Amino acid sequence: MTYNTKQKDKILDIIMKKEHEFTIKDIHTEIPEVGLTTIYRLIDKLVENNSINKYIGKDNITYYQYLEKCDEDNHFYLKCEKCGDIIHIDCDCISELKNHILNNHKFKLNKDHIIINGICDKCGD
Repeated sequence: MTYNTKQKDKILDIIMKKEHEFTIKDIHTEIPEVGLTTIYRLIDKLVENNSINKYIGKDNITYYQYLEKCDEDNHFYLKCEKCGDIIHIDCDCISELKNHILNNHKFKLNKDHIIINGICDKCGD
């Protein structure tokens, strides 16, 4: 195992344990011995492979979120815009929605990472 692979393993370990969104700076703070360039490269590859979700927050900061890959057609995620929690859902209703979007809007949803944003019960509103 090369040193570079150990660095990547450290980064992946931290990412998979994150329950909320994170920034590159968050990762670098946890493992300052790993260079920012290494972190950016790996994160870019993970985004490209659809292993993590990338989005720009309302504060114009780039955030990332690890999403477990799921092969079930009825699996999707609910993301709270206040606390950042991601809730895994298995519900057959999503299949209806996917079919509606495909048939009526000619758009095929990515079955691995369907994310619906809103406010969770504990945050209210």
